[in-house]
Amino acid sequence: MSIFINASSRVLVQGMTGKEGRKHTQRMIMSGTRIVGGVTPGKSGESVLFEEDPVPVFGSMVEAVAATNADVSVVFVPPKFAKAAVLEAVEAEIALCVVITEGIPVHDSIEFLAAAKESGTRVVGPNCPGLISPGKSNVGIIPAHISGPGRIGLVSKSGTLTYQMMYELRDHGFSTAVGIGGDPVVGTTHIDVLQAFQDDPETDIIVMIGEIGGDAEERAAEYIAANITKPVVGYVAGFTAPPGKTMGHAGAIITGSAGTAAAKKEALEAAGVLVGETPSLTAQLARDAIARLRGSR
Repeated sequence: MSIFINASSRVLVQGMTGKEGRKHTQRMIMSGTRIVGGVTPGKSGESVLFEEDPVPVFGSMVEAVAATNADVSVVFVPPKFAKAAVLEAVEAEIALCVVITEGIPVHDSIEFLAAAKESGTRVVGPNCPGLISPGKSNVGIIPAHISGPGRIGLVSKSGTLTYQMMYELRDHGFSTAVGIGGDPVVGTTHIDVLQAFQDDPETDIIVMIGEIGGDAEERAAEYIAANITKPVVGYVAGFTAPPGKTMGHAGAIITGSAGTAAAKKEALEAAGVLVGETPSLTAQLARDAIARLRGSR
């Protein structure tokens, strides 16, 4: 099993005719994703060839969903068009909308996330690498070749650390890896993904990657203590980050003692999470947790 996507997921690419959309559509198709169409306003009736197979382009999400019965969309449009794109997906009642676009104004994200919440559309992102269930579906920009299917669930704010952790644990593989994005406001949170992995019978342990800024990791720690019975291994990026300076992600900023990596590590460890000092040490903690599980069966 997997969470949020599976081998039957039918995916539309919003912005498929653009440079980035076309490139990553090709990669998603090569990793087995069922791409059923693209959406670009003004280009209804056109198609794009991928390995000599034409993929239809629709002028709107409503038109595309009606024609393809799609249940997932992935957004590759520029920041100034992203709000309209997500609101179109919401209007079309898509179940899952994955927003890869970086640099979306926060007030735009707040607006489309509120609309999505009201309509029941799950949003992953914005400013995220997407999610992958290896061997089943890959929605976004995560390289499919760095790991395979397995029984580890991964949730991360950082795209790069998602890739590194998948590579570090490639010998065990993943049920699903979810990059939730590093903006101050995101749709799907650590807590949402933790609960989905808790409910997934094919996920044995969970790896959670956080970073400085905000209090998402502290809230996740409280949730883990109260609701998660599977082993959780964690890593928090940013131990050497200087206060007051944004580090890469818009949400990665600390002020005073709030939002520091040390405070997040302390909160996670208090909830029973094993926290590594580096990604490699975190991967080793995950291997040890898997070995203990196998030894107890």
